[in-house]
Amino acid sequence: MSEREPSLGRIEVAPTAIASIANEAVLTCYGVVGTAAKDLATGIANVLSRESKRGIEVRVEDGQIFIDVYVIIEYGTRIAAVARSVMNVVKYNVERALGVPVAEVNVHVEGLRISDID
Repeated sequence: MSEREPSLGRIEVAPTAIASIANEAVLTCYGVVGTAAKDLATGIANVLSRESKRGIEVRVEDGQIFIDVYVIIEYGTRIAAVARSVMNVVKYNVERALGVPVAEVNVHVEGLRISDID
């Protein structure tokens, strides 16, 4: 006879919670100025709702996590290196927080910001 431990229940993490983790990770990356909405309509909706996770889209499909990050990068930095850093940092932080592997992190560079030298 085998003994089975009774299930305590289920843990479900909302995509907005995952987006919060990803957002914090993105903002720690060198060369990232901030996140950006992927289109004007989304941007206006985020401003009206005071959404702090703008620029982060999370999809959970078949138990896998897919994250799209829309960023603005500092002009003069190596875009590919910054994007790779964002991918790695977001993947690491989300996996560490949730204990669930992230299938994809896609980085979309929406713009560059030139700092004033004044």
